Amino acid sequence: MTPKDLEKLIHEVLTGSVSDGAISLDAEDIPQDVTVERPRNREHGDWATNIAMRLAKKAGMNPREFAQIIADRLASEAGIAQAEVAGPGFINVRLDAASAGELARTILEAGEDYGRNESQASKHVNLEYVSANPTGPIHLGGARWAAVGDSMARLLKAAGADVTREYYFNDHGAQIDRFARSLYARAKGQPAPEDGYGGQYIEDIAKQVIADSLAAGEPNPLDLSESEAVEAFRARGVELMFTEIKVKLKEFRSEFDVFFHEDSLHDSGAVDEAIRILRERGHIFEKDGALWLRTTDFGDDKDRVLVKSDGDAAYFAGDLAYYLDKRARGADKAVYLLGADHHGYIGRMMAMCAAFGDVPHENLEILIGQMVNLVRSGKPVRMSKRAGTIVTLDDLLDAVGVDAARYSLTRASMDQNLDIDLDLLSQNTNDNPVYYVQYAHARTVNVARNAEEHGVTRSGDFDPAALSHPADGQLLGVLAQYPTVVAQAAEFLEPHRVARYLETLAGAYHTWYAQCRVTPRADEEVDAGHVARRWLNDAVAQVLRNGLDLLGVSAPERM
Repeated sequence: MTPKDLEKLIHEVLTGSVSDGAISLDAEDIPQDVTVERPRNREHGDWATNIAMRLAKKAGMNPREFAQIIADRLASEAGIAQAEVAGPGFINVRLDAASAGELARTILEAGEDYGRNESQASKHVNLEYVSANPTGPIHLGGARWAAVGDSMARLLKAAGADVTREYYFNDHGAQIDRFARSLYARAKGQPAPEDGYGGQYIEDIAKQVIADSLAAGEPNPLDLSESEAVEAFRARGVELMFTEIKVKLKEFRSEFDVFFHEDSLHDSGAVDEAIRILRERGHIFEKDGALWLRTTDFGDDKDRVLVKSDGDAAYFAGDLAYYLDKRARGADKAVYLLGADHHGYIGRMMAMCAAFGDVPHENLEILIGQMVNLVRSGKPVRMSKRAGTIVTLDDLLDAVGVDAARYSLTRASMDQNLDIDLDLLSQNTNDNPVYYVQYAHARTVNVARNAEEHGVTRSGDFDPAALSHPADGQLLGVLAQYPTVVAQAAEFLEPHRVARYLETLAGAYHTWYAQCRVTPRADEEVDAGHVARRWLNDAVAQVLRNGLDLLGVSAPERM
């Protein structure tokens, strides 16, 4: 019996109690969401519900009296070993061994689908993340958004949502100009402009631009006028940087459905169209020769310039058009993952959402992620050899690999600063969280392999009642929580819930492994207990694989 099965049973008992008059409630007062949770103290039972405390007042009853009616009826149901009232009106439920053990069969029959749900079905979410300027390699902050954003997309899909993974290339404006001038200066053997970009990668790209031009039979950009040369370095240099970013993200298992170019918003007239719509809605005004959006009408701390007095569009104008474009492409909700320096961005974006007639936090959500620091030997790693001033995704991958990098970047809440200890992630010990979880999976595979050699297979009869050891029950209880964890992680856009769950499951499995045998001892025959625990072992393997896949982390079979 899964938690969902138990919730359905409690709902049926509650409905029956109302129908026969044992509880005085109108049918519409019976909620559909009868939830059960794992008690903190396992001695209290396998599951607990607070439904009596939620409904007792409406029924004109004492919560404990209400709870006792439900508990007495639950206790007579198949699969329920015990149902008791506790505290102010909780109902603690203990499943019998067979009912609890059936979960292993449920998991293995569902396979990769175990944990998937329809909680976000019918929703189309546009999830934008990384979106770093194409002026340099992906830094650690971008790496965090890549890992977290991709995991969010996997979670939302597992919850039934239609998800578009999107990368916004900021290829319009002053930063690209500085990038082009930096390439030009380095190609001439000059230092980068004061506001330009440094690092070995600038020299590498500048050389490649020249090599590509010559290979194509075009003039050496350095033989052109300065303006023509800068434009040549801009066009080809940005393209090379784009390509490298895409390659690195793919290597990091973070792929995108859409690469959206900011330039296209200005070239297509989308910015002008967005301003026209807001003007028609009465939210645009002119002041000091500039065009403004009255965002203070929607909670922003000040109004925002859209078109400057010199006629150039402000950066925020592009944001308007980009949001509208996402909505026009079918997104019910646009989710932006932004860096720690974008806190001031939230107010104006939510005001913009409202100005278009949409609902902030329903049609638009902005998540701010905090900074990431690398630590080695207790000291911060401060600089990349290639980028010159920052630590990059490449530096992290060179140090610990994709699995450890992705796992470490997703196991903490985005709103927390994150220190990644490279020494710890390089250790094959239980102190290393990714090793701890991956080793649990490798152990399940090894146990299954040894079991097969000893004749313990899943081809025979499975007796779930044989899973009667307390450690069996504890492990089954953790396995049963996985679908709820996935649904909640998708709802709150918090992949770290999955990582922390996997660590809990790994701990429960290691404890179970120390107390329960899957293979018989030398003088024993294979019995129902060995077979049932083979099923349970393999169920753990399946859930570990499913959970690691949601984080974009592999589940190795040997370590």
